[in-house]
Amino acid sequence: MMPTTTLATLPDERAALDPTGPCIDDDRLALTNAEFLARVSATAAMLRASGVGAGDVVATMLTNRVELVVVMFAAWRVGAALTPINPSLTAGEAAFQIEDSSARVMFHEGAALDVPGVAIVDVATVDVATVPATPVGGGPAVATAPDTLALLIYTSGTTGKPKGVMLDHANLTSMVGMITEALGLTAADRCLLILPLFHVNGILVSVLSPLAAGGCTSVTGRFSPSTFFDTVEAVRPTFFSAVPAIYAMLSALPDDVDPDTSSVRFAVCGAAPMPAELIATFEQRYGPPIVEGYGLSECTCAATINPI
Repeated sequence: MMPTTTLATLPDERAALDPTGPCIDDDRLALTNAEFLARVSATAAMLRASGVGAGDVVATMLTNRVELVVVMFAAWRVGAALTPINPSLTAGEAAFQIEDSSARVMFHEGAALDVPGVAIVDVATVDVATVPATPVGGGPAVATAPDTLALLIYTSGTTGKPKGVMLDHANLTSMVGMITEALGLTAADRCLLILPLFHVNGILVSVLSPLAAGGCTSVTGRFSPSTFFDTVEAVRPTFFSAVPAIYAMLSALPDDVDPDTSSVRFAVCGAAPMPAELIATFEQRYGPPIVEGYGLSECTCAATINPI
């Protein structure tokens, strides 16, 4: 069910097609398609009331939680872009990204930041996931051209000052199309998101692609090898995306760890090369085949994907 224009209209299309179907959930709440649209629309109304509109940038400094995805689609709904900030950054590092991106509003949790000229919204006091499920004042998504800026992803922080990678809506739609086709995603798929949502991989592979395919996503907090398979058994995902270090930790679990992974039809590995021995160890022990993908934030996180 790839959107016909841009991903900005995806909440509307999902709600129209299957209003009571599952959309996205985390450890605290689960939203149907209609509930997700209502919260996106209500958050868009909040942004409009703050003067945010076409050409502006909205920042998030949040851990993995439903609110980040809600804010992302709300920003697109008013014609703005999203810049997700790593929540582990220092105040100074976060302030640099906020100022460099010219963000108008920032949604955060935890310690407050003070950035001149930027409206700071604490999700603990204004929780966009619990606003009334009524799209009053939200209005429809603005007409968004494919070349409109959608995401500002900051990268290269280990080699110098981070730089904002400008990804427009056409780029996102193209990436999602490639990922959906390569992985064979359908409405029957549920992704278990374990990678950080401030990274393009977490956003594109684990959220936008399954949602665009008509499936759903379960958002987890911080990854823990000791509880990961408990989550798999509870959520019953059909796939998840991780990095080699995570697969190494899972493969090193005690021999008596014998989880039910029958729901998982494949797992994705990216960000770095994965040794063939580790792939074989994981697949032989747990069952699901590993699909390796590689890309760059500057072009696509799925420049190459080996067949399932």
